[in-house]
Amino acid sequence: MMLNQPINHSPEHKTLRIPYNTLKAEFYRVLLSLGFEESKADACAGIFADNSRDGVASHGLNRFGVFVDYLKEGFITPNAEPALINSLGAIEQWDGNYAPGLLNARFSMDRAIALAKENGIGCVAIKNTNHWMRGGTYGWQAAEAGCVGICFTNTIANLPPWGGTQPRLGNNPLIISVPKQGGHVVLDMAISQFSFGKLWQYEAQNKPLPLPGGYDAEGNLTTDAAAIIATKRALPIGFWKGSGLSLVLDLLATILSGGSSTAAITQSGRKETGVSQVFIAIKADADQNETLINEIIAYTKTSETADGSEILYPGENMLRTREKNMAEGVLVDERIWEEVKGM
Repeated sequence: MMLNQPINHSPEHKTLRIPYNTLKAEFYRVLLSLGFEESKADACAGIFADNSRDGVASHGLNRFGVFVDYLKEGFITPNAEPALINSLGAIEQWDGNYAPGLLNARFSMDRAIALAKENGIGCVAIKNTNHWMRGGTYGWQAAEAGCVGICFTNTIANLPPWGGTQPRLGNNPLIISVPKQGGHVVLDMAISQFSFGKLWQYEAQNKPLPLPGGYDAEGNLTTDAAAIIATKRALPIGFWKGSGLSLVLDLLATILSGGSSTAAITQSGRKETGVSQVFIAIKADADQNETLINEIIAYTKTSETADGSEILYPGENMLRTREKNMAEGVLVDERIWEEVKGM
């Protein structure tokens, strides 16, 4: 999901490690100064810090400055609360009232989990919400509660449909999580071959993408992240299949929530705000499923690799990054860190 571009930094940027609690405390300080209630400031600061801790700085520290800008421009209402619109048993519709997307998303997944505990499955659709930062956060939330989690969001138009040259689709992330002892399986994927967070990361490091990720101004596939950002012609996963997946995710998010579509969001003039999201939780039988999950993962890992590297399931490497960053300090971009400290 795209939320304009995070704070720019030069290819010569330096990194350093910051204790997790120090990182969270700095976010908390800034949010309090912007009018957040203490509990909401703490919750938002925790999610931003967690994202950087887990190796997703593009939706943690590096995106914090844009979040602050949106607050100052009035696109996000710090202390707003979601309101129930409709309840249909295991399905609920909510209005996010332009509250911070991180808090609306956490609330919505909590409601979906509660409904799943009652009914076996729960679905919460929310309109008029904002960027949720890392969608995987809410997949982990469901898995920690012992539920299978599925969630997705629409976005501003930042991806051309297959065969098109202008952005008309959202880079609508899809998250699917499955609880597993010793480390949950959490798939968190954008619809583009490389998320915009990744493109910004490669651009900042002045490195080529490992595979073509979109088109340059001449319409050629390229590994130049800056060229792709400039044209806004990212390559969808699976070519036409990814294009189709983006479309149906927008359809579902809009229909189920009764909210704004990618087209409406893009044409609203409010930047990427007022998005529509869906959160689904399914009650899982941990004891029965554990053997099946381990059997599937173990078989997958028996495949030989060309370079002898290890095959990892979605979310496995993130747990290693989390452990390292908690032990050694969270890896941050020094320049961005200094800018946040000066806010």
